[in-house]
Amino acid sequence: MPLVTLSHDAAVATITLDSPKNRNALSAALMDELDTVLSAVAVDTSVRAVVLTHTGPTFCAGADLREAADGGMERGTGRLLGLLQRIVDLPVPVLAHLRGNARAGGLGLVGACDLAVAPAATTFAFSEVRLGLAPAIISLTTLPRLEPRAASRYFLTGEEFDGLEAQRIGLLTLCGEGIEGTDAAAEHLLAGLRLASRQGLTETKRLLNTALTARVADEGPGVVRLSTELFGSEEAAEGMRAFAEHRPPRWAADA
Repeated sequence: MPLVTLSHDAAVATITLDSPKNRNALSAALMDELDTVLSAVAVDTSVRAVVLTHTGPTFCAGADLREAADGGMERGTGRLLGLLQRIVDLPVPVLAHLRGNARAGGLGLVGACDLAVAPAATTFAFSEVRLGLAPAIISLTTLPRLEPRAASRYFLTGEEFDGLEAQRIGLLTLCGEGIEGTDAAAEHLLAGLRLASRQGLTETKRLLNTALTARVADEGPGVVRLSTELFGSEEAAEGMRAFAEHRPPRWAADA
């Protein structure tokens, strides 16, 4: 069964992450399939906009920690950078349409998209610090979106925040009341994109993403090295073991 599906409707291509059993985690297999689908959409001149969405209650939980615990992140960190770069560089606008929660690398996908909607009750978290990691690669696409003090708070504490806060700090374009309100918000944005010409959209996206494109290209190799080193560290190994065993890591300080 495919982990990523593609459909088309009225000049909009919809890419669906379809691995709900592991909360659409960024496994090697899912990232390979997503890269293939994005590559196909990039050269389809009938497409005016792309929607990135999901099945199940979680948009994307970030890295597949089971693969990471088995030492499989050296290739995975570079692959994630490639996916973020492909979304940023896609000729047409990409709308992240969340109907559920997102964590860690999932927020990197949201940040790479040009527009993003989610329910007000959706929860988000940059959870890396609680695993002995850092939001290294995803900082490339999220820091340019976020209000600086909010970025410091949520990067450093790893605490959850909801859709209303995500909209306030710049991670989301719009949040809706429940699934129905979020779907309506997505349709509102897509209606505007459908009224625009492909040339107008591609050139406008190029203008908007000039700095982001340069940031991903220039800083990408360095954050891949950092992320790979962190995933290979003993602190991260303990953090991932503790997460799997539903206990605090040994290095966590008592309150």
